[in-house]
Amino acid sequence: MNKDQIKGRVKEVEGKTKEVAGKLVGNKALQTKGLRDKHAGKAQSGLGDLTNDLKKSY
Repeated sequence: MNKDQIKGRVKEVEGKTKEVAGKLVGNKALQTKGLRDKHAGKAQSGLGDLTNDLKKSY
């Protein structure tokens, strides 16, 4: 695993936590921020996966 994979997955979990907390307390702003963080983390971990695959192929 590389740095982007780890950071991305951590950001996904943080985002999901914010999203759920926002739903529970009825805070749309927190829920939206959680969704944004979750998707940003998914993109970052995807980049890390791609980088890792490219390194393996060479």
